[in-house]
This record gives sequence, C-alpha cells and structure tokens, in this order.
Amino acid sequence: MAPSTLPLDAAVTGTTIAASFILLGNAITQSFMGVPALLVDFPRPSSPEHSAAAKHLGRQWPIFWHMGNIFFRPISTLGIFGYAYAAYAAHSRAASLLGSNSTETARALGLADWRVFAISAACHLVTVIHSALNMQPLNNKIDGLKDVKASGVDESLAEYWARRWIKLNGVRMVMPFVAGSLALSQVVRAAR
Repeated sequence: MAPSTLPLDAAVTGTTIAASFILLGNAITQSFMGVPALLVDFPRPSSPEHSAAAKHLGRQWPIFWHMGNIFFRPISTLGIFGYAYAAYAAHSRAASLLGSNSTETARALGLADWRVFAISAACHLVTVIHSALNMQPLNNKIDGLKDVKASGVDESLAEYWARRWIKLNGVRMVMPFVAGSLALSQVVRAAR
C-alpha cells in the first residue's frame, strides 16, 4: 500500500490557517502581556524619573520591533499568498468538477468557497498595510526614545505612544482571527 500524501492545496491551506492563529497569539501576547509589562509603574511626564523610564522603554522596544519585522511580517505576507492559492485551488476544483456557474453549485455541494479564502487573503493584506502605515510610525517614535536628542521625539508622549500601539495592534488581532476562522470554516465544510 502506497503512503498517502497530503494534496498541495490542503497543505498550503492548513499551514496558512496555522500561521493566522500564530499571528493572533503573538498579537495577544504583545498587547496584553508584553507591552503592558513595559509600562508597569511608568512615571508621569512631570516626574523626575520619566526621562529615564522613557529612555529605557526606547531601549527595550527593538525586541518587539525586531520580532515583528523579521518574523511576523513575512508570516502575514505569506498568509496573503497562501490564502490566494487556496482561493485559486478551491475555484479550480469547483470549476473542474462542475463547469460553468460553479460557485453556487459548489456551495450547494459543500465544497469550499473560493471567495471566503479570498477574504482571508484580504485580511492579511489589511494587516500588512496597517502595519506599514500605522504601526511603523509608532515603532519609530518609541524606538527614538532611546536617544531623544538624535531622534527629536517628544519623550513626554512615551506612555501615550505605547498605549496607542497596544490599541492599534488590535487590528493585528482581529484580522488573523477572521482570516483563520473563515478559512477553517471552509476546510471543515469541504471535509464533511
């Protein structure tokens, strides 16, 4: 008996779903544990300890930033392509089995709907764009706290920027959750 192999579309889809939930877990960890831990007992801007605390935050920030840039941004980017491939594979499978007007018939037969995978890809695209347009400027400001003279950032806003970062990171929780959940619903649907 020949060993069974996992079809490429199933492997790509499963891996991409797992990546979505890895991204969700990372965003939860950063927003609810990591960054709040950096802000414990953070002094008010009027405090004599504020400047040192802001500089310390700036020195700690590259750990979060580095992980996002080196590890999680590529995963989110690959999510775009993984779900796009899943959408293509689902559409191709339905078209090959059913011919024209395959989308509605595929849904009636319980096959995966390519449009749902396309939405999942769009969710990852939103995450990448949001990270570049909204999170990157905050990362630059927080990172600049380690040397306010060179960066020209206002250190009195250190805690505000970190809390703003937490709030905006919510998009990076919601989008992977939606992407992974939608895609998983299609995999379950097709497996029935």
